[in-house]
Amino acid sequence: MHGLAGDEIAPDWPALTAPELQSLLQRYPQLGPPHRIAWHSPRPLSAACLVETHGGEFFVKRHHHSVRSTATLGEEHRFMAHLRGNGMPLAQVIPDADGERAVALGDWVYEIHQRAAGIDLYRESVSWEPLTNRAHAHSAGRMLAQLHQASTGYAAAQRHTHILVARSELIAAPDPVAALRAQLPQRPGLADYLCRHDWQGDLAALFAPRHADVQPRLVREPRLWTHGDWHVSNLCWSDPGDNARITAVLDFGLAAANCALFDLATAIERNAIAWLALDRGSAAVHPEIALALIEGYRQVRPLADDDLHLLADLLPLVHVDFALSEVEYFHAITHSTASADVAYQTFLRGHAEWFGTPAGQAMLRAIRDGA
Repeated sequence: MHGLAGDEIAPDWPALTAPELQSLLQRYPQLGPPHRIAWHSPRPLSAACLVETHGGEFFVKRHHHSVRSTATLGEEHRFMAHLRGNGMPLAQVIPDADGERAVALGDWVYEIHQRAAGIDLYRESVSWEPLTNRAHAHSAGRMLAQLHQASTGYAAAQRHTHILVARSELIAAPDPVAALRAQLPQRPGLADYLCRHDWQGDLAALFAPRHADVQPRLVREPRLWTHGDWHVSNLCWSDPGDNARITAVLDFGLAAANCALFDLATAIERNAIAWLALDRGSAAVHPEIALALIEGYRQVRPLADDDLHLLADLLPLVHVDFALSEVEYFHAITHSTASADVAYQTFLRGHAEWFGTPAGQAMLRAIRDGA
């Protein structure tokens, strides 16, 4: 599996097996039994594969019940259905014989999708690996704007889980430390980890340089359900060329109610910074990719100068809620202290601190100069 440091690690969750799929697919008589597992996903937070049946090739994803219930997975599926209804290219989630799209069997919760159209061009890319193709970044920016247009009017309540979801309540709160303190009784796993650290001091230091200026502007942004993980590995393409079209959008596991600039900042964070190679200094920064994402986005959804300044100011904080959800996941669910420490020290604190370096400042300046 892909590790947090760009290495290969043993999986947290066992791979899907042919007997397991045989049992699951009995609930999907329209698909038939499995013939062959064509591919196993290297993504570490769940188990997934492509399976061939007489009905075609299908994507099967399995979650532990402590990560996703049928109810919380249904939140993703309803958002996806709304987007498909508004013209977004998303693979269908297939119902079982009872019409259920999220199926619980023992400790596991499953979902099955039609295979996405097109080429999974960035299938083996690590989530923190930057994009180098500016034309693809431009296309990704356009598609993100189209997704936001399709999302407009979707008024579902916020996700009912914090685990591995890209939310923004803390960065939008007037007092993030107090907001997190209020959440901890409902998040005992995270509370147990944080009690071993000076988390209030760490968060106060993280937010101090920026939050008072960002928060009042952020809360004025219109509420919008967002993708939450807009990396090119979550897109399929018509071909490998520079003029390739995006044929499908994948993986809404991190989706939640936020705002459009939150999603665009996340896209820049995911695609334009070599987080696994920060020792390269300015070479780790790809402002041309950030600007291509923005340029593509603006062709569909206009951005004012104030929007770009808020985008730059938001970027050092956009990861905070999700980083804490990773801490919670690794500490309370996979019981990996080492991974929880990476999520807390390297991701939560380290990413915010990096934006104070010359390389990080250069990225923010490039976005502001785009105004």
